[in-house]
Amino acid sequence: MNAPRLLRGFNFLYFALLAMFIPFLPVYLGEQGLNPAQIGFIVGTGGFVTLIAQPLWGMISDKTKTVRKVLLLLLLFSSVIGYLLYDSTSYILLVLFAMLLYFFLMPIDPLTESLNFSIAEASGVSYGSIRTYGALGYGVTALVTGYVMSYWGAHSIAWLFAAIGVISFAISWIMPDAPVASKPVTLSSLKQFLSNKETLLFLVLIFICSVPARMNDIFLGVYIKELGGSPELVGQAWFLAASSEIAVFALSFWWLRKGKELIIITISAAFYCVRFLLSAWITDPHWLAYLQILQILTFPVFYSAAIQYLYRIVPVEWRATGQTVLALLFFGVSGILASYAGGAMYNTFGGQTLYLTISIMSFLGMTVGFLLYRVYGKRPLRGENVA
Repeated sequence: MNAPRLLRGFNFLYFALLAMFIPFLPVYLGEQGLNPAQIGFIVGTGGFVTLIAQPLWGMISDKTKTVRKVLLLLLLFSSVIGYLLYDSTSYILLVLFAMLLYFFLMPIDPLTESLNFSIAEASGVSYGSIRTYGALGYGVTALVTGYVMSYWGAHSIAWLFAAIGVISFAISWIMPDAPVASKPVTLSSLKQFLSNKETLLFLVLIFICSVPARMNDIFLGVYIKELGGSPELVGQAWFLAASSEIAVFALSFWWLRKGKELIIITISAAFYCVRFLLSAWITDPHWLAYLQILQILTFPVFYSAAIQYLYRIVPVEWRATGQTVLALLFFGVSGILASYAGGAMYNTFGGQTLYLTISIMSFLGMTVGFLLYRVYGKRPLRGENVA
């Protein structure tokens, strides 16, 4: 089997694991009797763990010049810990295993994206043709997980998680590694990347847009259940969200134009604003689930443009680390604020106030994105071009 085909299968399976972790961990914790504040504490603390883990594993990957071998280690531990997490009921064990899973599972995301871009480049295929399978795996597994929880109970997803983890390990065992950068890794190149004003402003934009997106990711399932929905409806909501991404990623070669990334990010922030504003006023859990189809205009557009922009300004030898910085902001730093603040806000004021707040935050992201586009979006970018 060729490299892109194996990588497509790996994307499907890894994002299947994420589908059981990101949207369903809060639902599972709620099933164990935890309130929104406690759920926010666990997810927020997991953000701190991710803050350490993603740079650590990204640096290890860059220094050892291998992605695949690092993935094998992370997948092995993730499969075991994921089973133990979803088989636990004790609050202490839930916290412990959740933190360990954040440490081993979340760093796989930036490493996978690094593989996606590198192998797509080397094979002459589009990034979207590979990443599409991640969206498919996320959507299908979210739907299946919802039904599994409803019919066989919350603990039944422990076996599902472990099984998919083992298959992911087997695929990554025969998968080729990412092409090694020809330039040596130097701390000065990373310092130059992070000290550039344009880069810092771009990362600020990513952070502002990521916080409301992460609040929605964490508390959507809790909100649907509060409105009277079931775990399977949560799965259906995430299936609609993830499946809507498929066409966006598949056609990224057509709509994702070089030099237009900032305005594309700005447009996606505007749709985030509309999506969260509508979520605040919906009282029927089924309509809230249907609304997730607006994912087609938000996350895949935002994240694809952000990755392409990043890869055009990051030094080639620091691509894995640069991807880690982006993932760190989206899943780590922003996740910490989203979890702690979101959990406290939800617990005190309810879901409607939470969604009104994140709608305002998305509007702020849209404004910042437009200002950056006016300054940087109309001139050539530095660094390497990414097809």
